[in-house]
Amino acid sequence: MARIPLMQMSGIALTFGGDPVFSDLDLVVQPSDRVALVGRNGSGKSTLMKVMAGLVEADTGTIVIPPGRSVGYMEQDPSMAGFATLGDFACSELDPGELYKVERAGEGLKFDPARSVETASGGERRRAALAKLMAEAPDLMLLDEPTNHLDIEAIGWLEGELKSTRAAYVLISHDRAFLRALTRATLWIDRGKVRRQEKGFDAFEAWRDTIWEEEDMQRHKLNRLIKSEARWAVEGISARRKRNMGRVRALRDLRAERSSQIKRQGTADFALDSSPKSGRKVIEAEGVSKGFGDKQIVKDFSIKVQRGDRVAFVGPNGVGKTTLLKMLLGLEEPDSGTVKQGTKLEIALFDQARDQLNPDLSLWDNLTTDPEMGVSGKADQVMVRGNPKHVVGYLKDFLFDERQARAPVRSLSGGEKARLLLAKLMARQSNLLVLDEPTNDLDIETLDLLQELLDSYDGTVLLVSHDRDFLDRVATTTIAMEGDGRATAYAGGWTDYLAQRAPIEAEKTEKAKSAKTKAKQEAKVVSGLSFTEKHRLEALPAEIERLEQEIAKLEELMMDPELFTREPVKFKKATEALQQRQQKLSASEEEWMELEEKAGG
Repeated sequence: MARIPLMQMSGIALTFGGDPVFSDLDLVVQPSDRVALVGRNGSGKSTLMKVMAGLVEADTGTIVIPPGRSVGYMEQDPSMAGFATLGDFACSELDPGELYKVERAGEGLKFDPARSVETASGGERRRAALAKLMAEAPDLMLLDEPTNHLDIEAIGWLEGELKSTRAAYVLISHDRAFLRALTRATLWIDRGKVRRQEKGFDAFEAWRDTIWEEEDMQRHKLNRLIKSEARWAVEGISARRKRNMGRVRALRDLRAERSSQIKRQGTADFALDSSPKSGRKVIEAEGVSKGFGDKQIVKDFSIKVQRGDRVAFVGPNGVGKTTLLKMLLGLEEPDSGTVKQGTKLEIALFDQARDQLNPDLSLWDNLTTDPEMGVSGKADQVMVRGNPKHVVGYLKDFLFDERQARAPVRSLSGGEKARLLLAKLMARQSNLLVLDEPTNDLDIETLDLLQELLDSYDGTVLLVSHDRDFLDRVATTTIAMEGDGRATAYAGGWTDYLAQRAPIEAEKTEKAKSAKTKAKQEAKVVSGLSFTEKHRLEALPAEIERLEQEIAKLEELMMDPELFTREPVKFKKATEALQQRQQKLSASEEEWMELEEKAGG
């Protein structure tokens, strides 16, 4: 029996003034589909997703979603107007009995529902939007860069949730490891055409390269045919009084076909030149400790960074990776211990906040303004590693066109801002490159190019990233920051770190099991409770308090005398939820009394 699609798009076309974003698009999304949506920055991935979500109207075509099926969209810049807190926004479409789902998603994604919308960062707002979508659990989830601003732990939680969900999803991400783990089909948008392959992202690059090779071969054959026909037209005219107008028209058609082909966008012309070599010792930290109040960032941390090392710093958001980086660079003082920098260091910094870009200035002025060098931004040229180059020409190396040169930076996408910051960074000579979250918003081809660039860079690299694949391909040493001041060095990248950490964790687990067994035996002797019963007795008061709070909220909701007539479905669900929680509360209180009596002997 054929399955009914969750979404069917037919004859979709959309144009924004110039070349079509896509045209004649036919697309079907089936239940349980796991689809990667890939393409270069600016190719139209987010636009296509917004068309699928109904937020952008196509010029032509139809979209059919069966009755009773739901589609949810996580956008990159969610609007939260009218909501006081992130939790209010995340819970806005849920029934009262389902609010716990947002709390659960909030724990996994590490966002605070009580945070004010006005004071929340862009990353916190995105995490709230993702928690909202995961809690609502629509039949089809449209996820636009969900891993941006998530640390590796949160990415792992999200990966686990998406592996276990019964919903279908279409996923845009630059995180190769994430895409490889989750997808079983690939949509590729390229120059207005959308292709589909029934294989996950792992097979995408080979498929793409094969299509491009076939395309190059066809273009080569077309050029040869045009050249042959043009020679006939020139040489044959002297031997005949009358042209074969059919062949002339055919030649004109061939030339029109060639000119109508949309040229593939090239790769950004990245290059990094080292300054004169630094000393062999780049940074040496000895017994460094740092804390803020009760929070310990590092404790008794030591490291020697040699010229040519690629050192990655990993760990949860907020653990202190950037603070440790600043101490190693001499931008922040440790509480104790010493940090010594080597000689002849010239540092180039890529900061995750993009603070080196002025959003109100144009791309042109951002490139030609350098307060450190005393440059005002009025020049037509930018100094690129000591050599002058015209601003527009340099911007074209990074895939910006002439029209964008005078546009304000605030008009750029996240990926374009990252590319512009790389352009500003790479214009300078350096021998110590500091990259704090460089992979956010960059497309996969640009990430490949950046990785190749770092491979050939003969300076030293300090790197903070949550992109596991990028860490594997770049890092020679990984500093794992795991909280409570613990910062441990491991040889290699992310996968090497996990492999070396596994025996240590296994030993910890074995010790923990022994301690639990001992505690369980002691609990039986002392209190008459088993270990499980003792743990349950400790957990019950919090559970009872939570149920009481939920009951109070439901009772407050049902005090509205108009609720039954205005929203009968919501009234029915609230009534059922109230009955369930009252039953659970009664059972929990009875269980607590029995265990408390048993514990007392």
